Amino acid sequence: MSRISKSILGQTKSITLIASLMLSGMMISRARAHQDMQNMPGMSKSKSSAQRKTPTSRKRPVASRHLRKMSGTTMPGMNMSEARKPRRGRRKHRTTQKRPPAKKQQMGNMPGMQRPITSASPSASPQKEKMTMPGMQMPAASANPQSSPQQKMEMNMPTPAASPGASPQKMDMNMPMPTSSPGASPQKMDMNMPMSQASPSPGMEIMPGMNSMNTGPLLVMSGADMGVRVGPNEKNVMHIGQMGSGTSWAPSSSQMNMWDKIAGNWLFMFHFNAFAGVNTQGGPRGVTKFESQNWFMPMAFRKVGPGTLQLRGMFSFEPFTFPPGGSPLLFQTGETYKGQPLIDRQHPHDLWMELSATYTVALGERATWFAYFGYPGEPALGPPAFMHRASASENPSAALSHHLEDSTHISFGVLTTGFTYRWFKLEGSIFNGREPDENRYNFEAHPWNARSARLSFAPNKHWAAQVSYGFLRSPEASEPNTDIHRATASVQYNRPLNHGNWASAFIWGRNHQSGGGERANLNGYTAESTLNFLDQNYLYTRLELVDKNELLRPADRARLGISEAHPSFRIGAYTVGGTRDFWKTDKLSLAIGSDVTFYSMPASLNLIYGHNPVSWKLFLRLRPARTEMSNHQIHGSMQKKEDSMPAKP
Repeated sequence: MSRISKSILGQTKSITLIASLMLSGMMISRARAHQDMQNMPGMSKSKSSAQRKTPTSRKRPVASRHLRKMSGTTMPGMNMSEARKPRRGRRKHRTTQKRPPAKKQQMGNMPGMQRPITSASPSASPQKEKMTMPGMQMPAASANPQSSPQQKMEMNMPTPAASPGASPQKMDMNMPMPTSSPGASPQKMDMNMPMSQASPSPGMEIMPGMNSMNTGPLLVMSGADMGVRVGPNEKNVMHIGQMGSGTSWAPSSSQMNMWDKIAGNWLFMFHFNAFAGVNTQGGPRGVTKFESQNWFMPMAFRKVGPGTLQLRGMFSFEPFTFPPGGSPLLFQTGETYKGQPLIDRQHPHDLWMELSATYTVALGERATWFAYFGYPGEPALGPPAFMHRASASENPSAALSHHLEDSTHISFGVLTTGFTYRWFKLEGSIFNGREPDENRYNFEAHPWNARSARLSFAPNKHWAAQVSYGFLRSPEASEPNTDIHRATASVQYNRPLNHGNWASAFIWGRNHQSGGGERANLNGYTAESTLNFLDQNYLYTRLELVDKNELLRPADRARLGISEAHPSFRIGAYTVGGTRDFWKTDKLSLAIGSDVTFYSMPASLNLIYGHNPVSWKLFLRLRPARTEMSNHQIHGSMQKKEDSMPAKP
């Protein structure tokens, strides 16, 4: 008997210990479930049965009520009935009352998500719910007081990835489910609910307490800002308005005229600008020609590995739309035509202006590393090229200082790398410094023997500044022994206005030429501005002072009695003009415009250029309509995500 007593006593202690452990586990599980759900609207923890004073009060299923309140769980086709237990009240007359059938609680209308009604029998075994939604399993509540220990309800809801190509993430939600028996342990329901990768569902967007999920798409917008996400961090964004030519910076508030589309994991953009009209240059050297300046630039972005890939192309039909020998432009120099230096002409740009790829990786929330390769491309030298500056967006002419400031924007072979941190960007390039040849349709191969470095500074969205320095080995084919050391500095300003925009730039460039026993220092100063007002009206100006030492041919020097091979002259050019959009759709903008240019020059050139020459242009301008980002609609499957564009830290 003593052995039996000891055995019974030992089993009793074991049962007591197991019961204590189970009770502790239940309490810990309930505490964790409460912590997981406390930040979600409608997910407050209900009072336990021990806290309810009235023993005969009706107990409502806790989890069903909470799921009804949770935003985002009203999914089509998802019906879950409540589990009810039979009344075993002390008063007999209560047991004879007829109860209405259990009402079905709707979790939504998600197809295939129907939970069968559980049996009210105490001996009923747990049923297995069948749900057609992938990965979602909800064990039914058992009416048996001796039901199995606590079951889990896990909601694994893959959240949208930061990019269309990223794999979905899971959100685990453990929610205790009520049982139909007072002695049964709470159950937990497993729910794996895949969600769209392109954008979060409406219910998930408005649910507070879920900010930790990476719901941002590749393209993010907020107010008047648009950007492309870099890496998984939501605060690291490349502002599209800040992207100048090559890797240069413009003010991020610059207005854009482009088309965009999302296709699969790619974000596509397309920019273009085309001028066509009459160009009349005054004075003895002036001529009148019909011509068209134009460029077209497609861009593509997508997530690749830990970073973002940007592909860019730029093309021009100017080899076909310029007059032979180039566009007439008084006092312009640079490059050659039929083996002779171009004078008073602007050369056409190559058919292939840029074919480049940039890969950018986020380094935390405030820094990035990037690598750029272009063939052709633009090295880290000078401000954005004139056709990419908002301050020159309405002016069809190149600046006279072009070959002292930004002429390397077409280099056949460029490799640039650098870092950005907050408002700063430091980068360096090795590249081919030779100017393109007269064949405007081919790809050229020259030694990559030029180098440059640039520091950019953008303290806020309205300003962008840069200083840069570069060494160009034999840039001109007509003077192969002459090298150039170029230094540049620029400040750009942009201010959006009510029904308009104001963009300005101040640029300095300096060429130190050496070779063939000669040395020369040439400086160029450019101030330009464009004011857009009342939506469709534009006024623009460009004021220049530039040193030129290639204006005179041998016959001109003999005529003027100048023996120096490369005499230098300080030239001034002062342009004012305006355009007006007279036909606009949500896709295109067509404008008519005109400008006039006055000049200043040394009196010694009057014999060649005449007294006070004046030039003018009359043209049409066609480009995409302005991108209104505050009401922007992405053409694709990606939805707009408000307040996703972070301010620069």
